[in-house]
Amino acid sequence: MNPDIMKERQNATFDVEKLTHILDGGPEKTKRRREIELMVLNDPDFKRRIQTSYPEEIYCYKNMVRGNVHEAMGLHFAMFLPTLYSQCDPQQSRKWLPLAESYQAVGTYAQTELGHGFVVSSDKMSIPINVRFVHPDRPEPLDLHLGMFLPTLLNQATPEQMDRFFMPAWNLEIIGTYAQTEMGHGTHLRGLETTATYDPATQEFVLNSPTVSSIKWWPGGLGKTSNHAIVLAQLYTQGNCHGLHAFIVPIRDMNTHVPLPGIVVGDIGPKFGFNEVDNGFLKLENVRIPRENMLMKYAKVEPDGTYASQLGPSPRPAPSPSATVLFVTSLKSVRESQSPKSSTIRQQQYKLIPLLATAYAFTFVGQYMRETYHRISGDINEGDFSEMPELHALSAGLKAFTTWTSNTGIEVCRMSCGGHGENTVMMLQTARYLVKSYRQAKAGQQLSGIVSYLNEAEHRRVQPQPVAARPTVVDINDLASLVEVYKLRAAILVGLAAKCIQQELQRRKSQEDAWNNSAIDLVRASDAHCHYVVVKLFTDKLGEIGDTAIHSVMSSLALLYALHGITNNSGDFLQAGLLSVPQVLQISIRIKELLSQLRLNAVALVDSFDLHDRNLNSVLGRYDGNVYENMFEWARRSPLNATEVHESYHKYLKPLRSKL
Repeated sequence: MNPDIMKERQNATFDVEKLTHILDGGPEKTKRRREIELMVLNDPDFKRRIQTSYPEEIYCYKNMVRGNVHEAMGLHFAMFLPTLYSQCDPQQSRKWLPLAESYQAVGTYAQTELGHGFVVSSDKMSIPINVRFVHPDRPEPLDLHLGMFLPTLLNQATPEQMDRFFMPAWNLEIIGTYAQTEMGHGTHLRGLETTATYDPATQEFVLNSPTVSSIKWWPGGLGKTSNHAIVLAQLYTQGNCHGLHAFIVPIRDMNTHVPLPGIVVGDIGPKFGFNEVDNGFLKLENVRIPRENMLMKYAKVEPDGTYASQLGPSPRPAPSPSATVLFVTSLKSVRESQSPKSSTIRQQQYKLIPLLATAYAFTFVGQYMRETYHRISGDINEGDFSEMPELHALSAGLKAFTTWTSNTGIEVCRMSCGGHGENTVMMLQTARYLVKSYRQAKAGQQLSGIVSYLNEAEHRRVQPQPVAARPTVVDINDLASLVEVYKLRAAILVGLAAKCIQQELQRRKSQEDAWNNSAIDLVRASDAHCHYVVVKLFTDKLGEIGDTAIHSVMSSLALLYALHGITNNSGDFLQAGLLSVPQVLQISIRIKELLSQLRLNAVALVDSFDLHDRNLNSVLGRYDGNVYENMFEWARRSPLNATEVHESYHKYLKPLRSKL
């Protein structure tokens, strides 16, 4: 059992078993459920292995490697050589044709388009690199070689290192990946644990993965394809840590492709997508590399261990070209699928056209970032690093902002395609009932049940209030008061939706057109109604809980849920005059206090659902909390790791390299 998870459980302020009984509906129901679960778990007929996509993963990876090789050679003959023959002047022909005809230079043809490619340059050459030059929508094992390994060499290698590493990498003798992410650390660069300690006696760096959480995790092409990796590690020399630096680490034998001594490498197993790519793990155990394998364009270690940097103390890696423009392509599926060609439904327009505007906004931001990156890269080559911190901060923030937005937008587009009970349709069904009920209440009919609040709304003629008339006191710690606020919000929005339909009908619109034109207001009304119902029923449930400790925790949870909903929909509450701006600010403060209070019981609250590890089927959510150890062991069981060298190397990669 993980000691941290044990401590979390010991800190709980309530009895987990008693809360489980509440969730199940009583102790007897908990007992019966567990008996049935135990019977199923112990019956060999019901035993099942973890569901995976292993066969799909193996098939996808092998075929994508084959495709990469064929594409590389196919474009070499179909485009690269003909272009050299037709467009080179005599001097260029003397330089490049012998290299291309002898396969010392294997080329492709990258006609760069917006969002599909970029130009990386060094002191010696300018090379168009199109990461996905044939299949722009499909990940491939060589993506990180083209998109990160080569550009990082161009940006951070010295001229001597360019001669030693770049051309072999360009010709696919060296196939590289970029190993930054660790099992316990992603974009938190300062937290990376991999170490590179300089040994002046041998003029070598000794690289280690000191903990399970420091194992490199996720780099594409690392599992089976790459023979080198650019590894980000904490540099130690002369007893001092100088922060993260990049090191070129050979990981597989250049002839046999077998992992080198001290290298534990493999595929991480099936994923929810991208199974064409062999995302891998890398554990380093006293791996020694020459001093010259540290990328030293901006910082270096002398033979005696003296450290020098143009960037000053604690340098940070410069952002890669991919990182600064990644968000331009992240909305690709939104741009391609969101045009509402035939739909005239207002709600669909409300969903999709703002996303179209977002796609254009992100595209123009991407253009600006790409231009800024190349300009600042030029300044850096001249020794001017003054704008690099701002570029790093802006690219990091925009990547997060745009990918969050993109992820949400893509899901909206997917749901808009219909065919699976799309939520808007469900909301409109609820809205139809709410509008009918509102009209009945307005006509004097007394409503019962959950919509009875519409009786009060019509009686009180609740209307949005001017700023001066807004209430100044609402007890944000009183759930009954918050239930009332949610009720009034629902009543106001249902009333506004009904009036919107009526106004459309008065403009001589048909019933269908009036409904379509009011769809935005109708969905808002349904959402507010359902939100009120959840807050009300959660609050009502507290009256049934007799255990004082559990009641206290559940009350805090209910309060958090209600306040969080107000924060996320503050415009509705402010527009309706139900809350004032100072009150919304007070709610934000109170939410932070509740988070701190509930943190103590977070694990116990999860435990109370009493989900068995077998049913949960999750390495990350396992009861004992030993996440990293079991994740590593799970990955090593992937069939792609049954052999150190995958058959695709002998069938495709090795024959290609033999021609170089």
